Amino acid sequence: MADPERAHRATIRIQKLVPSRRPPDFPESLKTRVAGIDFPTPIGLAAGFDKDAEVPGQMLTWGFGFVEVGTLTPRPQEGNPRPRLFRLRKDRGVINRLGFNNGGQPAAYARLMECSHLPGIIGVNVGANKDSKDRIADYVSGVRAMAPVARYLTINISSPNTPGLRGLQDKGALEELLAAVREAGVSKPIFLKVAPDLEGDDAERIVRAAIDHRIDAIIVANTTVSRPSLSSRYAGEEGGLSGAPLKPLALDALRQFRSASGGEIPLIGVGGISTADDAWERIRAGASLVQLYSAMVYEGPGIARRIARGLAKHLQREGFASVAEAVGSEKI
Repeated sequence: MADPERAHRATIRIQKLVPSRRPPDFPESLKTRVAGIDFPTPIGLAAGFDKDAEVPGQMLTWGFGFVEVGTLTPRPQEGNPRPRLFRLRKDRGVINRLGFNNGGQPAAYARLMECSHLPGIIGVNVGANKDSKDRIADYVSGVRAMAPVARYLTINISSPNTPGLRGLQDKGALEELLAAVREAGVSKPIFLKVAPDLEGDDAERIVRAAIDHRIDAIIVANTTVSRPSLSSRYAGEEGGLSGAPLKPLALDALRQFRSASGGEIPLIGVGGISTADDAWERIRAGASLVQLYSAMVYEGPGIARRIARGLAKHLQREGFASVAEAVGSEKI
């Protein structure tokens, strides 16, 4: 069995060989506007696949409505020791403890400049270096550095693989971080990516801070450190769990954020999405957009087109003229 990380690198190399072509056309009903951006479909590629912005254009041609690259840190870093990526085939999941391995923002910036002519939507996910003495400063410098080549920027404070990073979700730290990011004066939309491992009033507190600091959307949610019942041989590995086992937790977290926000701030659903039914469920639960990654590991990049077309059928069958009409329409 191929090492998952080597297999991933091979996939990136193959994608680099994919010729440039026009993205597929989709029904008008899938077009949706979020944070001032017009998305051709609500189905996006989550951060983590194209960490160094090597193939965003190729992934757009597969039918993703938007592609989020990263997580990118100010300086290059190796990440955690290998092995650090594990496929849970029996569970259709993935565990990773990669630790923001990437070549740094300057190198990715140069590659993204070459994509500036593309009509598709490319977002940039930024993080802090593991050894940074001031992580908030890393986020501020990251959004400033990458804003010229990003349609939107995501503040990733929810990876479990950088010690102490999730502490930035705590009340005082979160307020300080979001205030500093907004004071950076970046005009591009800013998204906040949160963890699904919620306690007490976490959703209400994070929503209020996001609204107060004019964050444009919240991505719910990153990988989980919790462990549901799993069957695969690597189930006991440390790291963040994604894929099908994350689905119930991520859906519940989305519903909590929808309840807390009352629709005041757009939500982006991610975690365990692998079918049009999954995407539809997340939209009806309050997500304006959805993202996936782990399901693509098992089903290939054609999954984006399949889900988008299946979602269009859901909209037609349920009598919705647009995605926006369906957002938050579930009756609980």
